[in-house]
Amino acid sequence: WAVGQTGLASMPEAVEALKAADMLIDCIFLLFSPEQMAIQAAGTRILTAVEPPELLARMLPTKELRERVEVGAEILEKAKVMRITSPHGTDVTYKLNTYPTIAEYACTDKPGRWDHWPSGFVFTGGDDDGVDGTIVVAPGDILLPQNIYVREPITYTIEKGWITDIRGGLEAELVKSYMDAFNDPRGMGMSHVGWGLNRNAKWHAMVPGEFPGGMGMEPRSYYGNVMFSTGPNNELGGPNDTACHLDIPMRGCSLFLDDKPIVLDGDIAVKEMQVAR
Repeated sequence: WAVGQTGLASMPEAVEALKAADMLIDCIFLLFSPEQMAIQAAGTRILTAVEPPELLARMLPTKELRERVEVGAEILEKAKVMRITSPHGTDVTYKLNTYPTIAEYACTDKPGRWDHWPSGFVFTGGDDDGVDGTIVVAPGDILLPQNIYVREPITYTIEKGWITDIRGGLEAELVKSYMDAFNDPRGMGMSHVGWGLNRNAKWHAMVPGEFPGGMGMEPRSYYGNVMFSTGPNNELGGPNDTACHLDIPMRGCSLFLDDKPIVLDGDIAVKEMQVAR
């Protein structure tokens, strides 16, 4: 899964035509590509939709989801420091002085806005040299694009925005081998980070017999997950455009913004973002 590389790169006439469109439905995954950025900059709305039809139908966007995601985005864009902890040993800090906040709620009605259907989360990126600490990916957390549940802990050590060590069992070795295959040290950079808010997304839905296929937007979106990512940050305006990208949604974490609890032990702590029980 090499992100940012698209066949449109060899078709400048097609890019120009899409820049003149009001809206583009992306079924080939243009995200992270220079072509998508150029199309957005021209004012074209983009909605990515690459998941199976049954998942699209089950996770249709709603006004309620949009409102809760926008509450999260408003809180996140004002924060200066994010801290994530977990009972498994995660304790990592992101300084938030550089990059914008992105709200994903699976629809787009503003010129130049991109979204992804299905979705339901909010994220930003840490300063290029402003992420430090330890992340422990625990059993039950999910590796994407591998689409697998972790069975043995994976411990990431991060210093000044870069992964300096990855340790663990089989899954840690798979991650390292996957990243090494790109032959690009920029894959060790820290990418976006945020939390999920979609109550219709299910953590368990990637088990055999449940998983309908696709690229894993459901685990990225499930309510209360905290997701960190590695590799490119150019979608946020950053300089890292490596094709090596992983998203890792985690269960049972706590997330604090400027010391205020946003997610506590995998549950949303802010009333305006909570779902009705």
